[in-house]
Amino acid sequence: MTKPNITKQQLLNVIKTWGEQKITSDQLQSWMVTNYDPDDNDIGLGEPEWTQEAMNIVMNEYEIAKQEKFRLEKYHLAIDFITANESKFNQTKHLFLHEGFSD
Repeated sequence: MTKPNITKQQLLNVIKTWGEQKITSDQLQSWMVTNYDPDDNDIGLGEPEWTQEAMNIVMNEYEIAKQEKFRLEKYHLAIDFITANESKFNQTKHLFLHEGFSD
């Protein structure tokens, strides 16, 4: 049986839609809760390993973080992380995790 696949483009579209304030933080988190289950869904099938890892990290963070910690004005950091090449992986990961959410 084939598992459903969350594509890189689907994830980017959801984050962009949130960043443009077309959906709320609640709707963003609800999408993550509904779609982020690595046991039931493939995440980024066919993408490079670092892209799959970035997608997993982004989806997990938006799934578990308190919505009041989300920094809408920094949504592009999630997009940058997901679309980064391997050489920028650690830098974009750090920026997303440390500036994409408030403490």
